[in-house]
Amino acid sequence: MLNLDFSQRVIIKTAEQPWIDSPAAGVRRKLLEREEAERGRATSIVEYKPGASFKTHQHPLGEEILVLDGVFSDENGDYPAGTYIRNPPGTAHAPFSLNGCKLLVKLHQFQPDDSRTVRINTNTAKWLPGQGDLQVMPLHSHGTEHVALVKWPAREVFKPHRHMGGEEILVLSGEFCDERGRYPTGTWMRSPHMSTHHPFVDEETIIWVKTGHLPD
Repeated sequence: MLNLDFSQRVIIKTAEQPWIDSPAAGVRRKLLEREEAERGRATSIVEYKPGASFKTHQHPLGEEILVLDGVFSDENGDYPAGTYIRNPPGTAHAPFSLNGCKLLVKLHQFQPDDSRTVRINTNTAKWLPGQGDLQVMPLHSHGTEHVALVKWPAREVFKPHRHMGGEEILVLSGEFCDERGRYPTGTWMRSPHMSTHHPFVDEETIIWVKTGHLPD
């Protein structure tokens, strides 16, 4: 098991992590959290080399994807960089990439009654006003779980706050900061239930963020 103690804060600068080959030729991964070798809960940065593919497979407790670079595809369509995807429990597909891509992939983490299929192109979806001068792009909500992109303008400081149900962040551009450190593009962070921090940025920064989904 890797990083499955949800009472601990985890910070991984994925740009510094080595790639690990997957069972599929031309597909490799950077492991962030993992329950078993090829089963159970997993969060990874995944790279498809041009022409790489996976055989048809099911997702018993769902699959969540954010396309970070390139174009990801399956039998249902093509998904360019910036596409947010949710394949609910029980669905199956045969993914591939003609020209290569990089993804954030989360497996086996849906609530059993979360049956919504999601396809959002964040390049064209609207930003909404958030607290302060933040802009927010909601991606999904179910129960206490909320997923969004958040755009921070340069020199924005957010109020100190507590995370009921935890918080998970992937820094997509810029540099995210809090009182504990600075987190450049590509940093994955997971903060436990009831954790607190006081975030800010010096430059415009965009993060993918999920809250309210971690066990207490």
